[in-house]
Amino acid sequence: MAIRVTFVAAARNSPLLAETFQDDRPLDRAGWVEVQRAAPELVPLAAAELRYCSPTPRSRATGDALGYAPLVQPALRDCDMGRWRGLTLGEAMAREPQAVDAWLSDPRGTPHGGESLISFITRVGGWLDTRPFEDGVYIVAVAEPSVIRAALVYALKAPPASYWNIDVRPLSTTTVTGHSGRWNLRFDGTAARSPG
Repeated sequence: MAIRVTFVAAARNSPLLAETFQDDRPLDRAGWVEVQRAAPELVPLAAAELRYCSPTPRSRATGDALGYAPLVQPALRDCDMGRWRGLTLGEAMAREPQAVDAWLSDPRGTPHGGESLISFITRVGGWLDTRPFEDGVYIVAVAEPSVIRAALVYALKAPPASYWNIDVRPLSTTTVTGHSGRWNLRFDGTAARSPG
């Protein structure tokens, strides 16, 4: 008895090196083009019984553009980065190099004054564990790549440090199957590829 949750990574709204912590910007023109290019492979996921998204503008816009009409889930919000919100990793490193090093090495650390990596992973995992359980239920969730990385670490019961080794590309899909406390990563092939 299992449910299936497919995460769709939100389209990008800036070049990778310009990505900021807790980015609230809407999709830019390039993001819209990427969504349209990936739509033929991602639109069929709208058949899921339950459709959710992160509260970010780009997650909502990605879900809406794909016809999912997703329900916003506050638990799928990005990690609270405190005073680093709106900064790129490079900008945070330039301002507070020791604090960034501490944050990257200690999953319980909150040198930015926000949420620890452990708390973030636990929050996202709690959302996953509380999905309506009915055998065969299919769920799709559009989320920020960081949220999907947290969900994977939780689902696989991997060490928190493995969060930094998971690469989630915009408009890629990742599926987990199972139920509360017992999740499996499922490989279905590729759904969509974005350049870069």
